[in-house]
Amino acid sequence: MSYLHACLIGKRNMLIIRSFTTLLLTCIAFRLACCFSSSISPLKALPLVGHLEFEDIHHASKDFGNRYQLLPLAVLHPKSVSDIASAIRYIWMMGHHSQLTVAARGRGHSLQGQAQTRHGIVIHMESLQPQKLQVHSVGAPTPYVDVSGGELWINILHETLKSGLAPKSWTDYLHLTVGGTLSNAGISGQAFRHGPQISNVHQLEVVTGKGEILNCSERQNSDLFHGVLGGLGQFGIITRARIALEPAPAMVKWMRVLYLDFSAFAKDQERLISADKRFDYIEGFVIINRTGLLNNWRLSFTPEDPLQASQFKSDGRTLYCLEVGKYFKMDDNKDVMNQEVKEWLSELSYVSSTLFSTEVTYEEFLDRVHVSEKKLRSKGQWEVPHPWLNLLVPRSRVNDFAKGVFGSILTDTSNGPVIVYPVNKSKWDNRTSAVTPEEEIFYLVAILTSAVPGSTGKDGVEHILKRNQRILEFSQAQGFGLKQYLPHYTTRREWRSHFGPKWEDFVRRKSRYDPLAMLAPGQRIFEKAQWISHSS
Repeated sequence: MSYLHACLIGKRNMLIIRSFTTLLLTCIAFRLACCFSSSISPLKALPLVGHLEFEDIHHASKDFGNRYQLLPLAVLHPKSVSDIASAIRYIWMMGHHSQLTVAARGRGHSLQGQAQTRHGIVIHMESLQPQKLQVHSVGAPTPYVDVSGGELWINILHETLKSGLAPKSWTDYLHLTVGGTLSNAGISGQAFRHGPQISNVHQLEVVTGKGEILNCSERQNSDLFHGVLGGLGQFGIITRARIALEPAPAMVKWMRVLYLDFSAFAKDQERLISADKRFDYIEGFVIINRTGLLNNWRLSFTPEDPLQASQFKSDGRTLYCLEVGKYFKMDDNKDVMNQEVKEWLSELSYVSSTLFSTEVTYEEFLDRVHVSEKKLRSKGQWEVPHPWLNLLVPRSRVNDFAKGVFGSILTDTSNGPVIVYPVNKSKWDNRTSAVTPEEEIFYLVAILTSAVPGSTGKDGVEHILKRNQRILEFSQAQGFGLKQYLPHYTTRREWRSHFGPKWEDFVRRKSRYDPLAMLAPGQRIFEKAQWISHSS
């Protein structure tokens, strides 16, 4: 056989293979299209108070992270809990033959497509409107409020303040839904005292992956109750929650000070979270190579010593800011409070010239991030990629982490804050699905960098993701034993390692409450087809 003849045969074989492959992929795509299209007619026939949208659905394929785009088959706008149950029950009754999945979406503030589903049903939880938020303060052992899973925390704040009450634990950003934060944990500067939001819930109403509507609490369906809290949406959709309340303060004395040394900064933070009834809010953040930092603070804060503050230079330094808040009521003796605050601060080792303070209403303080949001939106800098990295670092290794990351791997904080503060593990309920390090005190380290769309430089998505990976690899090599908060993994092995001793319970609950693995596919913990094969 001649060389030319052999080449011609080879080319013909390649053409045959390509044609076969194209035909096979076309058949698969056609079959999938048929499967999904055949689901549309029965879905349209579901008896709903709300409605299913099949056309205007592109908004449900995006989230705050702005990195993943998965187009659903439909978006459910429920007007009642039974709407959600009906849609899920329909898919449940289809059994193993259906590839439809369901994702609950609040404000779409997830980072990596966790509230998305390709060719599935996205449930727009904000459509689930209650008749009215009901605050219960008379006749109850402790006050509480019953709210929809799609309600925003900012609305809960506004409504409960009318009764002189407020939830105990918050997130830094309040324009999030109740179901969204309770499916993760919900933490902010009050968590050292009250624990995360999942530690301040009395009762839930949940729609499981079988379409069941179940009430659960510590005494009723407790396995589901604890599983759903911090459960990443894997066992059910939170449609109602009973949130613990406390008397609300009127005002907040809000203070910031700077440290040059991380160990001193961390030591003082730990001293404060261990102190009884001092500050009500304790956070901190890392500042790397920021110019004119204290001058920027003057826009909202007043320096204790204006002259010394004007002489402090932040250029080229890695600094650590301690941020604290003291709540008070209008009839409190401010002179006494200010003297107490002064005494508490005198025990700390911050740079004396950097004390700044202000007084704001409690509502303004809690909604402080929304002010930044409006500014960023006005500049077109809000809806950009957010390749954030949130970590929980054990106290015993936090100094090593800071030494290896801040100013080394992480060399700039101009494109987003780096938040660092400790919390007490004793305030977390270990029966929930939320995962934390084993030590009594651990730190939240939230590296909240925004990327510049289309950039290929240091402020681009790819560079930031590589930097985040370096931080994770460094931490793993050093054996820090940290955990991801708002976790994102792609393999079963990684998820098993993340959950550790809780993994077996997590898998058991999945089998019990969502046996078809239809819920929250965007978390990428259980893939529907593989899970069906595994569990059958």
